[in-house]
Amino acid sequence: MLKVFLAEDEFVIREGIKNNINWSDHGYEFCGEAGDGELAFSMIQKLRPDILITDIRMPFMDGLTLSRMVKAEFPGIEIILLTGYEDFEYAKEAIRIGVASYLSKPISGQNLLSEIDHVAEKIIEKRKEKEAALRYEQDMKEKAQLDKQEFFKDIVTGGKSLSEILDRAKKLSMNILALRYNIVLVKIWSTRHDAGEYSGSVVQVEEKIDGIAAKYDALVFDLNLEGKALLFRADSDDELNNRIDNALLEMKEVFSGYNHIRYYGGVGQSTDRITDIPRSFDWASRAFAHLYLSSDSDFLYGSEEKLGSMKENVILSEVDPKHIDRRLIREFLRRGDESETEYFMEEFFNGMGKNAMKSTMLRQYIAMDVYFCVADFAESELKLSRSDVDAIIPSAELLADEKTTCDYLISIINKAIDLRKKTAEGSYRDVVNQVIAYIEEHYCEDELSLNQLAAVVNFSPNHLSAVFRQETGQPFIKYLTDFRMEKAKELLLSTSKKSNEIGLLVGYKDPHYFSFLFKKTQGVTTTQYRGVGHPGEAV
Repeated sequence: MLKVFLAEDEFVIREGIKNNINWSDHGYEFCGEAGDGELAFSMIQKLRPDILITDIRMPFMDGLTLSRMVKAEFPGIEIILLTGYEDFEYAKEAIRIGVASYLSKPISGQNLLSEIDHVAEKIIEKRKEKEAALRYEQDMKEKAQLDKQEFFKDIVTGGKSLSEILDRAKKLSMNILALRYNIVLVKIWSTRHDAGEYSGSVVQVEEKIDGIAAKYDALVFDLNLEGKALLFRADSDDELNNRIDNALLEMKEVFSGYNHIRYYGGVGQSTDRITDIPRSFDWASRAFAHLYLSSDSDFLYGSEEKLGSMKENVILSEVDPKHIDRRLIREFLRRGDESETEYFMEEFFNGMGKNAMKSTMLRQYIAMDVYFCVADFAESELKLSRSDVDAIIPSAELLADEKTTCDYLISIINKAIDLRKKTAEGSYRDVVNQVIAYIEEHYCEDELSLNQLAAVVNFSPNHLSAVFRQETGQPFIKYLTDFRMEKAKELLLSTSKKSNEIGLLVGYKDPHYFSFLFKKTQGVTTTQYRGVGHPGEAV
């Protein structure tokens, strides 16, 4: 029910307007009245009416001044001006202010009600447009996440100027400015292998992480299969460190409630420049690489002191190579990404001690051991024949120095990861085909969503989003919207159905949102698309 407020200094007129209209019967609430503009403005701030009816000439504050102040503070309030003066200058000023209606007194209750109804229609229409825009923004949330991912890449890879970064942040409505910055990388997964790709508890934990990050004013960047990146900001190192420490403590508390959830995180080093964030990311990545070198869940701080202390703990492997654990390599082959390989191998070598790789014999042993681990992974988990493995992954020859050894191992591990991804693409293609088939069968259902489809194919929503985009080249929501719009266009040209009926048939219960979305995506209204000579109604 829309609320109406009346500002009128003449008591008789005010009483007549208030009492001669049965407000509730016509769907309105008469919420208040005032005899001058100054008193009216104070009451309007508290009552927040939808429609203001005001006389132009009043004591203390006239109607034009009142209207100007109301529009400045509450632009959504629609104003009807009443005047007993035929002054064109008043009318021009009213138009400039944005007054909805300008009426001459005296006016009958019926005529005033008719004008109020007209203004109410405008209010309802604007609200529908706003709701449609908000829903569209929510529907496009997946695309916004992709834009944020690209923005994060711009930040951590360098090469972008400060002005370019700030301009991109502004377009994404992100406040990135601060005096100190640091990055935390975190990845979580379920150890319940029988649960398939999808884990409802993983989704719950991810949502709680997002909430904790928001509490400590950290920007969250979803890196899909690679986890999350949290960009913490503050005005001093002490404040920044406190925020990170407290956030990690709260995250650990969340993780402790899920016995089957494993997590790992890397914390970078703080910096005072946006353009120096890549250095913070580099240290976070080095720490994060220990995910594959440890069986424990933890957050590790990236620094020479912290990572160096870990090297001393495993110095025995410098002289006893049988302590090299193939499970670490296999774990990386299962979950790692090419972008992480160099960090992983660097920390893998460092873990054996600073002099371990100087021994030619030990270096060759490690190279052969990693080669056999990669070959076994390709055969046993990727189901490749030994001849295919030999053709794709070269065996270790005599490796002259540490750099040659490192380059060789990074190369064969990346080849195995590439094979893993190509093997997965086949199964992913089947999943995406299943999703597309489901869309074709259920596109007319308004509640169809990424979350619903993720549950159908037993994937997490983030994982399905990444896979769907990888296979189709576009976000899920864009694919679904384009599919529905094509169906709508077919129906517009081949039937005489009304646009609201067509909207319902293609999955939009709200006809206003369907009209909004059609114009937003197609650039024309449904009536314009139908064109002259096509059956249909005005929209």
